[in-house]
Amino acid sequence: MRVSVVGAGLGGLALAQGLRGAGIEAEVFERDPGIAARFQGYRLVLDPVGFQAVRDCLPTRWHPLLDEIVMDASAEQLVLDPQLKEIGRLGASRTGIVVDRQVLRQLLLTGLTVHTDAALTGYDVLADGQVRARFARRDPATADLLVGADGVTSAVRGVLSPRTAPTDTGVRFVIGRTPLTDEFADLSKAYGSKITGDGVSLLLGAMRFRTPPRQAAERLAPEVTLPDIGDYVRWAMILPPNGSLEDLTAQDAVLSRMAGWHPQLRALIEQADPDNSALLSIRVVEPGERWACGPVTLLGDAIHATSPTGGNGANTALRDADLLRRRLIEADEGRRDLLGAVDAYERQMFEYGSEAVRSSLQKLPAFAPGAKLS
Repeated sequence: MRVSVVGAGLGGLALAQGLRGAGIEAEVFERDPGIAARFQGYRLVLDPVGFQAVRDCLPTRWHPLLDEIVMDASAEQLVLDPQLKEIGRLGASRTGIVVDRQVLRQLLLTGLTVHTDAALTGYDVLADGQVRARFARRDPATADLLVGADGVTSAVRGVLSPRTAPTDTGVRFVIGRTPLTDEFADLSKAYGSKITGDGVSLLLGAMRFRTPPRQAAERLAPEVTLPDIGDYVRWAMILPPNGSLEDLTAQDAVLSRMAGWHPQLRALIEQADPDNSALLSIRVVEPGERWACGPVTLLGDAIHATSPTGGNGANTALRDADLLRRRLIEADEGRRDLLGAVDAYERQMFEYGSEAVRSSLQKLPAFAPGAKLS
């Protein structure tokens, strides 16, 4: 069996790793001109399902390394004012496994065949049931299954399910990171909480590695090269829907809304790495009607993009990867046919993927009143 995966995000890479481990040929095609063309180094919280999914997609020999580059985390999920005084609670305390997206992505890339500058322009289902993917600047690729793991603007989805389109909630947010130094030790109670004031919400989260990733890889898996990165604070400010940014940089857009805030909070933003700060829009993709089952399917944000306020986007994509991996292994071993395997995956994925989107949207108004939910 041969599988073409379009998109080198976490879900697509986890699927490719899982298939590779089962002896199934998998190639990844990424539209970006280089594998590190966009910064993807932000902290993620994985729930037990998401963490087990990525673990099961990786070779067992890398499990000790994975365990060394993550951290256990719990957060009280408080609501604080700009002077860091408690004024409420978001809900029950949240626990999980914290991982850096860039570090995890680099681990997932190890050993895979990834073709960059490969923008998909379309695909054709051939008479023999295979599918041929066409690209703007490279030769076509033929496989038994084409998987669109190419995000919110999925080119694969545009052909397979053209009526399924992203919805812009009108909410934008700025995300960045700042080295975690002793200066910010007093902010620990704010990690995992929401700081609210002046119509905006600021979210903070700490990333503390048990062992620096590069050192951990050198010791536990020398064939893996991980980024040389230290502990940091991930911060994100959710802005009012459709608010004007007045052509400010991402960093200045945040500081302009923090007049009179606690000096440590302002210092955290002032000392952020500007190259790792970005302004993003919150768009969602809700699964619509299922398409006719065939040798093309979707995974992750390409079919169920969630609001980040749900904390379930990466978890759901990794769950997809592991589920599809399992179904395809069954097909490869002759326990079911390929289309039956894809159908079984899609039926289950549509159900929990739709719920993930709904759940994330239900939580969005707590961070951005006035957001468009449908």
